[in-house]
Amino acid sequence: MRAMVLETIAPLADSAAPLSLVELPDPVAAADEILIQVSACGVCHTEIDEIEGRTPPPRLPVVPGHEVIGRVVQMGANCHQFKIGDRVGVGWIYHSSGATDENLDPDFSATGRDVNGGYAEYMTVTEPYAYAIPDIFTDVEAAPLLCAGGVGYRALQLTGLSDGQLLGLTGFGGSAHLVLQTARYLYPSSKIFVFARNARERSFALELGASWAGDTDDDPPQKLHAIIDTTPAWRPLLAALRALRPGGRLVINAIRKEDHDRELMAEISYAEHLWLEKELKTVANVTAHDIREFLAVAARIPIHAEVEVYALEQANEAIHALHSAHVRGAKVLKIKF
Repeated sequence: MRAMVLETIAPLADSAAPLSLVELPDPVAAADEILIQVSACGVCHTEIDEIEGRTPPPRLPVVPGHEVIGRVVQMGANCHQFKIGDRVGVGWIYHSSGATDENLDPDFSATGRDVNGGYAEYMTVTEPYAYAIPDIFTDVEAAPLLCAGGVGYRALQLTGLSDGQLLGLTGFGGSAHLVLQTARYLYPSSKIFVFARNARERSFALELGASWAGDTDDDPPQKLHAIIDTTPAWRPLLAALRALRPGGRLVINAIRKEDHDRELMAEISYAEHLWLEKELKTVANVTAHDIREFLAVAARIPIHAEVEVYALEQANEAIHALHSAHVRGAKVLKIKF
C-alpha cells in the first residue's frame, strides 16, 4: 500500500518534506481489530507536534493521521460490531481502557503516533474505537469530525456554559469553526465572540454566525463567561484570561504549546488575568463516548465542515500550509479517488 511516513523528528522550518511517500505491506487485522480501506484522513495540528517532537512517536517510522474515514474490508475473529463494507471513522485513541476517563489513561495508544494511522491506503483499529459515520456527511466532510470536531465538542462541554451565557473562541481553524456551529445549536441564546489573527478567519467566523470577531489581543464588547483556546501559541492565553468576567473559565484545547512565545507568560498579572475566581482547564485527548455523542449531534445540526482537499502525496504541502496558518476550516487528504 501507499503511505506517507514520518522517519525523523525535526523542525518544520528545516524540512520541506518531513513525510516520505513509501510502499508498505498491506496490514492484516488481528483478532480484535478491523481492517479499513482509507478514503480520507484529516490533517491535524497534532501531526505538527509529532513531527517537531512535542509529542513524539515512541518509534519511527510511523504513519501519522487520526481523523480517518474508510470502509471495513476485513474483520478480526473477535469482531462483530461492523460488517464488510460498513463506513467507519477512527479518532485519536486507537485503544484504551474503555473507562469514562480513558483519555487520561497513561497507557492508551494513539492512532498515528503509537501505531500507524490514516495517511495510508489501509489501516487497522481495535473495533471499539471505530465509529459509524452518519450518511449525511461525505467522506471528506466527516474526516475532521473525528478529532477537530470531537475534541472541540469535549472542550465545549468542559466550559460548563449555560444557554444565554457568552462564549469566546480564540483561534479559528479546523476545530473552532466546528465548535461555533455546535455552540449555536446547543446554546441558541448565547452570543459567540471570535479572536483570530487574520481578517480572513474573522470574516469566516462572522459568516458562520459569530456575534463579533476581533484580533487576538482585542477587547470584546462584553466580558465573557467562557473561552476556548485552540491555538498552538501562548499569547492568546493572556488575552483570553483578560477577556473573562469574574468566575469565567478558559479551556485550552491543545495537546501541546509551541515554545516561540512562551516568555510572554512572564507578563501574567494575578490581578488582571487570574483574580476573582477565574478558572483554567485543559482538554486531554478525546474519549470514544465524546466522538459517538458528537457525531449524533453533528448529524442533527447538520454541521458543515469547511474542507480543503489534498491528495495523499500532497501531505507535506498540507502540513506546511496548516503550520503557516493558511487555514479556512480543515485540511483533508483524499486517499481513495
